[in-house]
Amino acid sequence: MIVVPNVGLSSPARRRRLWLDGLNWTFLLGLMVLIYGSHAPLIALTKVDSVVPFSPSSCVVMIELVKLLISLATLLLNGDVTSQCIRSSPGLVAPYAVPAVLYALNNNLVVLMQAYMDPSSYQVLSNLKIAFTALLYSLCLGKRLRGIQWLSLGLLMAAGVCHSFSSLDLEDLERGGGDGTSLYVTAWGLFLVTTYCFVSGLAAVYTEKVLKSQRLPLSLQNIYLYAFGMAINGLSYLSSAGGDQRFLEGYSALVWVIIAGQAANGLMMSVVLKHGSGITRLFVISCSMLVNVLLSWATLGLQITPLFVLSVCMIALAAYMYYR
Repeated sequence: MIVVPNVGLSSPARRRRLWLDGLNWTFLLGLMVLIYGSHAPLIALTKVDSVVPFSPSSCVVMIELVKLLISLATLLLNGDVTSQCIRSSPGLVAPYAVPAVLYALNNNLVVLMQAYMDPSSYQVLSNLKIAFTALLYSLCLGKRLRGIQWLSLGLLMAAGVCHSFSSLDLEDLERGGGDGTSLYVTAWGLFLVTTYCFVSGLAAVYTEKVLKSQRLPLSLQNIYLYAFGMAINGLSYLSSAGGDQRFLEGYSALVWVIIAGQAANGLMMSVVLKHGSGITRLFVISCSMLVNVLLSWATLGLQITPLFVLSVCMIALAAYMYYR
């Protein structure tokens, strides 16, 4: 048995350790925000004649494969692979299939919703997943949130809505101030977007619960997660691959940068869910919207509106209120 010395709260060693832990988390979360925020602008830069030249479903499969290979390499480097795998019974492995199924369901819902609402309405209403994630986080994980924290999450959701309207303004400017987009949402579309937001929150909360409830190395848990993810997304690719486009057709160096970045982000998110919380994930995604707009302004020439500045202030205030 290793005895950890009882280091006082005010000791220099403990203060240094807490400072280093805080620095590591700041670096991790900052890197995630940058990768999340750069995803859409990078996708836009890969387009040829306004069309993405590669298969998005094959790209998702490659991202899952890279995450799986990195997790396997990490487990091998840590050693004791055989004993870890022997201890893992089917009962321990089966729960990792649920997030893959939920995310696959949401991918199909995104496509289905386009028939019952316009893309701009979807962009605005999808911010409801912040509320659903917070509610499920509190109910399923037994985490009691203070009133000020609920208020901050409401402010975060309002910032997302504000950012969505800011994006609508940018689209109007790109079109030269035409008659704009016709906004519409049917009753069925409202039901679908509500289901989408609920499933999105459930997938995140369920993944966090599984990662924290099992005493397994995170690299082994990631192997289970990404093996199921690769299998389900692989089946989705095969079912939708009706054209003549080959699996890696249209891949450029920039596409591989996107794959590497999204794979790294997925692995870092598992660290956040294992050792942090799903609420932190919400703040990472919200902050990434700011990076998205700034990169789009720098690379694609999009204009920044006052609503964007308001969104920045609201997200900063929400973070301060929640973590103070």
